[in-house]
Amino acid sequence: MRILSGNFAHTNFAHLTMNLAVLWVIAFVFRPSVRSYAALLVIISIGVGIGILYTPIKSYVGLSGTLHGLFAYYALREALQGRMSSWILVAGVVTKIIWELTVGSPISTAEIINARVAVEAHFLGVINGILFALVSYPLYKNDR
Repeated sequence: MRILSGNFAHTNFAHLTMNLAVLWVIAFVFRPSVRSYAALLVIISIGVGIGILYTPIKSYVGLSGTLHGLFAYYALREALQGRMSSWILVAGVVTKIIWELTVGSPISTAEIINARVAVEAHFLGVINGILFALVSYPLYKNDR
């Protein structure tokens, strides 16, 4: 069960607050239905949790991997539905992941959350979000 629950535990109140704020922003920007948003939240969280097992991370807490996945999913979904400006969002999240994996994450974020930023989780989230958007594309391709 830690595969799922690690995504919903946090190191401190600031960590939880930041993650909840981003969760709200994603919902505000992309306007998903509550049911699909909740289902996707769980699906991507499980994907991130399973992926973490194959990294050097010993203990993972936080929702940021899932948040990256949600953002990637909805941005790619919109792009595939013909919203050309959403390709900028897709490129942005991919660029952010490449930056984090090569340069690292901001030290200030690690100080706020009182832990190392799990950039591997961000990568796993984006991969899960992109794959799920591609796999589910036939289901929503005509929703405009």
